[in-house]
Amino acid sequence: MDYFFHETAVIDKDCIIGKGTKIWHFSHIMSGCAIGENCNIGQNVVISPEVKLGNNVKIQNNVSVYTGVICEDDVFLGPSCVFTNVINPRSAINRKNEYTKTLVCKGASIGANATIICGHNIGKYALIGAGAVVTKNVSDYALVVGNPAKQIGWVSEYGHRLNFDKVTNKAICPESKQEYLLENGKIKRIK
Repeated sequence: MDYFFHETAVIDKDCIIGKGTKIWHFSHIMSGCAIGENCNIGQNVVISPEVKLGNNVKIQNNVSVYTGVICEDDVFLGPSCVFTNVINPRSAINRKNEYTKTLVCKGASIGANATIICGHNIGKYALIGAGAVVTKNVSDYALVVGNPAKQIGWVSEYGHRLNFDKVTNKAICPESKQEYLLENGKIKRIK
């Protein structure tokens, strides 16, 4: 076993857990899920069957990652953020065959207490503000906040707000010095 788990964690059979991953207090890793290398699974986290987590995914306390969710590499899930997997749940009606997929792309961060309604993609390096309710797809590098979540800007791969020059349509991350270009409502890193 090349990963760490706290003695109070419950790890079902038939899980794939990558080297260097840490699983903390009272978390439940359910059968059939796949967790990449060097992930950090906080306290009181549930990873449901068929969930896929890439490498270096950080999940803070009190998060349930339900069947249908895929997180690519370097995703951050803030404390108590929420995923759904059925559009119209009812207690008396079994809809397990209707789980809707949610994809959280590489490097995206979801803030504390944010809610992600199933069936939407969170673009790479997107930043979802604390408490936001995501009801539609989020573009790569987008900064979204509110209920329902609305895009209010763009962020760099380091999570800093980007300010684009009105003439060149370019912006520079203040920390990494990476350069970005805004064309046709989409961002791409150019350096």
